[in-house]
Amino acid sequence: MLGRVLSAMIAVVLYSLLLYLLRGFFNTAIIAILYLVPVVVMASLFGGLAGISASIFSFLIFNFFFLQPIYTFQVAHPQDFLAMFVLLGVAILVSNLMARSQQRLQQVQAREQELRRLYELSAALTGQIDGDRIAEILAQKIHEVFPGATIEITADTPLRRFHAMVPPGATPGHEAPCTRIPLYASKGPLGEICLHGHSGVFTLEEDRLLQTYASQGALALERAILAEIETRSRVLEESDRLKTAILSSVSHELRTPLASIQAAATSLFDPSVALEPAARQELQEILLEEIEHLTQLVGNLLNMSRLEAGALKLQRQWNSMAEIVDTALRRLRRSVGERVLEVNVSEDLPLVSVDSVLMEQVVLNLVRNSLKFAPPYTPITISAVVEGESLKVQVKNRGPHIPEEHLEHIFDKFYTIPGMENQRGTGLGLSICKGIVEAHGGTIHAENLADGVAFSFTIPSLQRIPLANLPDDEESE
Repeated sequence: MLGRVLSAMIAVVLYSLLLYLLRGFFNTAIIAILYLVPVVVMASLFGGLAGISASIFSFLIFNFFFLQPIYTFQVAHPQDFLAMFVLLGVAILVSNLMARSQQRLQQVQAREQELRRLYELSAALTGQIDGDRIAEILAQKIHEVFPGATIEITADTPLRRFHAMVPPGATPGHEAPCTRIPLYASKGPLGEICLHGHSGVFTLEEDRLLQTYASQGALALERAILAEIETRSRVLEESDRLKTAILSSVSHELRTPLASIQAAATSLFDPSVALEPAARQELQEILLEEIEHLTQLVGNLLNMSRLEAGALKLQRQWNSMAEIVDTALRRLRRSVGERVLEVNVSEDLPLVSVDSVLMEQVVLNLVRNSLKFAPPYTPITISAVVEGESLKVQVKNRGPHIPEEHLEHIFDKFYTIPGMENQRGTGLGLSICKGIVEAHGGTIHAENLADGVAFSFTIPSLQRIPLANLPDDEESE
């Protein structure tokens, strides 16, 4: 404050020196008016006290250097008294007006900065539903207002605890002062903002801004909590629906094979029943077929559970797709019956880095799906070709077309095309194919052809070495 007064006095002295040098060009009235210049400038730059100091000092210097008799504080003519006091009055009035204008400008600028900060906070929080991220943004914005303090934000919710510290990793000591501002949500206290290292004394603007920050932050955190509750509710609802679908589907799928196994086993092991060799063989085949079906069902459920949990581990090795298809078809020999399988998979195809067991499962599921929906005595074609840096495998059948609106959904869990609900199956086979193929970094899709339906999947990352050119030790592996 004293520095501003001294600055005003020095400015008036220097300005008076200039006027004194130019006194021959101006009369006393003009000089009195010109003394308003340093008053206005000082009031604009340093406020009202500096302007008033400049007014009084101008009044004294004007009397001493420019009113007769000069170099004294005496006044010879009464009108000079009037001019001198008019100068003082006008100077003080102008000084007050300029000081008020400057103060008003500063208030407007401070309010503008406050609104800009609030807008930046609101824009940063818009769309955020991660509580930890919201706490971090809020702490960063408060730290911009109080850069000397360490900002810590905590919020305890029924779900979990949100926490943020700015600067990150700061460890304020227990002896450091901490100013706490509570975070209130619609249902009561949510947490608090702690300014470590701050005295707790705020200006009116700082206090208003801090309270607004706390209110906006609490609303955003409450929104994040509600979003997380909604997400968990949806997950629980989906889990419940999935469990219901699994129980419904599995119970239906288990009932038929178990009944067949029980009937066949009863006939085979009942000593009172005399069976012809052909009938005994048929019953044995029924047992094997239904046991294989149960094994497939359990395997699909286990694979789906691993896919859902992200626990499916790939045992990648360089494999021949021809061998994978051949192994899969050998496992299907009883299910195929008299159906014609056309295999167009060359042994000269490049090797692929895949989990052979899981890839066999994909081929098995696709062929079984074709056996289920294709008309009897129609061929099923399995082919493989190189496309760019990928190997494309296709299973084609002469079955009915899939309605276009269902093509994108047939790989969903438990999805059944309307009108085909009575077909035997859990609706997991194609879903498992999709999970396995995508785990290998490939893609899978279905398409309608002119004479049927085709299921195709691609496996990337080919090793362009024909199987026939491998060394004996690698081929044996």
